[in-house]
Amino acid sequence: MAKNLTDSAIDRQNILNNPFAVAEIQKSIGLKGIEFKGRKVLLKEQVAAFFEVTLRTIENYLASNENELHRNGYEVLRGKSLKEFKLAISEQDVPETDFGNILKTPQLGILDFRAFLNLAMLITESERARLLRQAILDIVIDTINSRTGGGTKYINQQDEDFVVSYFREENYRKQFTDALRDCVDMGNFKYPMYTDKIYVSIFKENAREYRKILQLHENDKVRDTFYSEILDLIASYECGFADLLQQEYLQKGRQLVSSEVDILFRQFEIQAHWKPLIEKARMKMASRDLAFRDALHEQLKEYVTPLQAEEFERFIGAQSAELNKRIEEAKDVMKRLKERE
Repeated sequence: MAKNLTDSAIDRQNILNNPFAVAEIQKSIGLKGIEFKGRKVLLKEQVAAFFEVTLRTIENYLASNENELHRNGYEVLRGKSLKEFKLAISEQDVPETDFGNILKTPQLGILDFRAFLNLAMLITESERARLLRQAILDIVIDTINSRTGGGTKYINQQDEDFVVSYFREENYRKQFTDALRDCVDMGNFKYPMYTDKIYVSIFKENAREYRKILQLHENDKVRDTFYSEILDLIASYECGFADLLQQEYLQKGRQLVSSEVDILFRQFEIQAHWKPLIEKARMKMASRDLAFRDALHEQLKEYVTPLQAEEFERFIGAQSAELNKRIEEAKDVMKRLKERE
């Protein structure tokens, strides 16, 4: 899906919140900055010179996108902070043409590297900004792919919570299919049919629609691509609805027909306690898939939010681990789950 960074605040923020991509972009640019309080910062004049635009152009963007840029590292110095910055400049080899006569100014705007990138994604008048946007998108893709072994189809499995959720859901899946087998008077079509009902209830897509959005191959298993939170909620649905089917079956003393099961499921899915769990699951799926898999779930657009740095650390940082390693570490947990059955 083509990204237009000048239009999408969510795409911009996903890049700026990805510390691994930002570090790679910074290395590739090699932009010289002014050392200040443990970070490198730039003045508006330096940014204007880099993008080959007027200082007024930069000031206009800073004014019209003030909240976003402040959130991403733009800062206006006054008082003590300004004095400390002037001292830092005097102690560094910064050409005077880079900052002009700032010694008398009562306030001064500075941008760290994230704020500089933020501006690069916004400026439409600069050819250098356009070229940098292209490079940013390429570097982001390369960074994620290199940290996931070449693709993001199974980036969900980089999460240390995935293995336990996956095997736990398998246990509840069997409970669900057993209840359908014993309590519902339908052919084998009932298994995919009521599985799809669960999917649609949780994330508004059946298995076929989900496959198309993620561009899965015929042999790819849908559940292998679910995040742990989605697996946990599916397991809750399967466990709860299986119990409800069994209760209704015992009460009626016979297998249920399709129309009875449909009514039962509708009563089950509209229970109020599902609402916050479903909203969280939809937000996680929609936001992560857009950021990591470049996949937009049209039915979940309203739930898309930028990922925080912690999410990038969770899936492509030091916390993420090889699946085989996590399976080995989870053996004891799996054994305890089996013993409870």
